[in-house]
Amino acid sequence: MRLSEREKQEQIEVQKEKQRELILQLKTQLDDLETFAYQEGSYDSLPQSVVMERQRMIINELIKKLDMDLSEDIATLSPEELRQRVDAAIAQIVNPARVKEQLVEQLKTQIRDLEMFINFIQDEVGSSGKAEDGHCECAGRKEAGGSCKPHTRPCGNRVNPEDARKMRETGLHLMRRMLAVLQIFAVSQFGCATGQISRTLWQKDQANKDYSPLIKKLELSVERVRQLATKHRQDEHVISSSDLQDVPSGGRDELTLVVRKELTIALRDLLAHGLYASSQGMSLVLAPIACLIPAFTSSPQTMHPWELFVKYYNAKNGQAFVESPARKLSQSFALPVTGAAAVTPKQSLLTAIHTVLTEHDPFKRSADSELKALVCMALNEQRLVSWVNLICKSGALVQSHYQPWSYMANTGFESALNVLSRLSNLKFNLPVDLAVRQLKNIKDAF
Repeated sequence: MRLSEREKQEQIEVQKEKQRELILQLKTQLDDLETFAYQEGSYDSLPQSVVMERQRMIINELIKKLDMDLSEDIATLSPEELRQRVDAAIAQIVNPARVKEQLVEQLKTQIRDLEMFINFIQDEVGSSGKAEDGHCECAGRKEAGGSCKPHTRPCGNRVNPEDARKMRETGLHLMRRMLAVLQIFAVSQFGCATGQISRTLWQKDQANKDYSPLIKKLELSVERVRQLATKHRQDEHVISSSDLQDVPSGGRDELTLVVRKELTIALRDLLAHGLYASSQGMSLVLAPIACLIPAFTSSPQTMHPWELFVKYYNAKNGQAFVESPARKLSQSFALPVTGAAAVTPKQSLLTAIHTVLTEHDPFKRSADSELKALVCMALNEQRLVSWVNLICKSGALVQSHYQPWSYMANTGFESALNVLSRLSNLKFNLPVDLAVRQLKNIKDAF
């Protein structure tokens, strides 16, 4: 009896195997038939096997992109469970994007409200100014000649100047608070700050962090200038290069060339270490969401050290200082404008930068030429250390134009100033207009 049951079981297994082989054979024949019909043009759609293979490829790619966990057998999961897993995987990608979109819309709304408030304050202040001048619009009151006659009573929208000042101060205070809130909100949600430059932008400059070769180069150039200056001081009390055109070659030519082509270049390279031009295209209102605007995340541009001196000149209102009426009169009559008081390093630096700009800019001279002229002028006045020190102590310029790992930001330029101080006790009379002298002579000739 037991033998017969075993035989029956074996027969059933054999029968199932034959059925599987038959099913596989039928599928193969069906695929071959569909492929043949498709190739002959009598069957419009792709063969079922090709469609399933492509669908399987798409599903596998979606599983990888959605990071779905399908370690369990799919056959054991119900359609509802599969749907829930797919929805959860999609939500992990879509929901953060939706949240950021909502945050950006909220920021835009707050910025629009802030701009409207600023316009309101400006309108109120403007209307108060008009009221003070007596230019009020007529309320239908005209003379016979058609001319408008101003009201003798105060205008209805007139604002007291004191009230206008208080409104302006209140508005500025509210704007600062609003911008501070927006800044904190943007930092907490997007991980960025105003004017922040991504550290990855500096990765290509990591190899240039070492500034010891630049210090060595400056020391060598200073030592060479000092040796040449000392050599000529033994022959004459003042080192002069004013008659450069009369001396075709010699020590004076060599001293001028060393100052302009070695000392200035070494100083320029050290000042340029980690120097970059900060972006000025960002408005105060857009600052809190600067990280969301691609235009403000581009790689920073390099900057010439001479531009740093020009920025200092503009920040200190150098042109207004140099072109003041009192200073113009003093120049005309060769009188000291400060009386008995000594000229400060700041005043002398602003005057020197103004002189270089007025002499070199009309002839479109390069930034290198203008920096060389400034260095020559600084040596002539024995103020090279004090002038460079003014730039180093200008915190706004250093913070906004120097990378955190730069020589200027790390050391405050102290060792370089010590090196330059070796030239402070020497007297020079170097040509300042060497780059434009021939051009000025040509201009004068015509």
